[in-house]
Amino acid sequence: MIKRCLNIEQLLTKRSFFLFGPRATGKSTLVSEQLQGKAEIIDLLDRSTFATLTANPAEFENIVNHSQHNLIVVDEIQLLPELLNTVQRLIVRGKQRFLLTGSSQRKLRRQGANLLAGRALVAHMLPLTRNEISGFDLLRYLHCGGLPEVYLSDIANEILDAYVYTYLQEEIRAEGAVRNLPAFSRFLQTMALANGEILNFTKLASDCQLAPSTVRDYVQVLEDTLLGALLLPWRGSTQRKAVSTAKFYFFDTGVARTLTGIKTVERNSSFYGKAFEQFIWMELRAYLSYQRKKLSLTFWCTKHGQEVDLLIGEEVAIEVKAKHTVSQRDLKGLRLLAEEGVFQKFYLVSHDRSNRRYDACHLIYWENFLDDLWAGKLLAS
Repeated sequence: MIKRCLNIEQLLTKRSFFLFGPRATGKSTLVSEQLQGKAEIIDLLDRSTFATLTANPAEFENIVNHSQHNLIVVDEIQLLPELLNTVQRLIVRGKQRFLLTGSSQRKLRRQGANLLAGRALVAHMLPLTRNEISGFDLLRYLHCGGLPEVYLSDIANEILDAYVYTYLQEEIRAEGAVRNLPAFSRFLQTMALANGEILNFTKLASDCQLAPSTVRDYVQVLEDTLLGALLLPWRGSTQRKAVSTAKFYFFDTGVARTLTGIKTVERNSSFYGKAFEQFIWMELRAYLSYQRKKLSLTFWCTKHGQEVDLLIGEEVAIEVKAKHTVSQRDLKGLRLLAEEGVFQKFYLVSHDRSNRRYDACHLIYWENFLDDLWAGKLLAS
């Protein structure tokens, strides 16, 4: 068993919640582990339940009213978004709290679903984090990613291949999100190869043989189906003109690698460096989400190419290097950003085990950095 960082029972003490997350991140397992016997669980992936509620939606309220529990879980709510009107009315009545899980916000928006006007907050289920995995193996994680079934399996590549196929067939074809599936497949591979890079829609369109407007639409599809997220640029720079274009990261290192067609992660390859940076982004994203920290996650890059990989709010600046030996030469971006006089802490995160400090910059081994992050030492309380 893996103990997850997200405590949904604690989340639900005061408010109802949507819990969104990509397929196979473990939403249903977490609900079963933490809420079994404490909540009425309505699983819309169960064919009998789905058929009953599709034929007679009024039966949903009957189930809720006759439940022994004040906490109601509706698993995969996007399958029957019309139930949300009843959920809103029941929340207003004040007798029940709801947990509404889903793997596609696109379906809810596309069908004009009632998103409860703020009566339910939003939480996210993300891939496994380093401190959720006993005996964590970084190289395995960069190769396999953090989907529980994949990381723990001895046939990880086969499961990831099936996962990508399922995404294309079930999430994309079933939704009618794109008309040209072969073109979208080319786009996915091109995007995966550009994972973590600043988006250049003209170049992406040329590589995919698509119109730039189509590429923009496809990026939106990836966001809506939770396969990835934009990393926006920090625009508070006054000393140097910064770029205004976002980066894009896939939600999981294993899924990104599978989409590229790369079979193995070689330690000294450029892909390893990109995957390591993505891994640190995933950890920061999970920490901010699970700890309910309302801080932005951005990056900084000047028009001349000086860059800092990750910024947390306007508190912490982080440069990521997959080197075993780093030096002051690797601090250029952090030192330039320090001249802005905004950020309070500066970290160079790497494979170099010799933790030390130059001026305001901390050179820190990646495991020590993540220990400090999850212990709450990185950010002001």
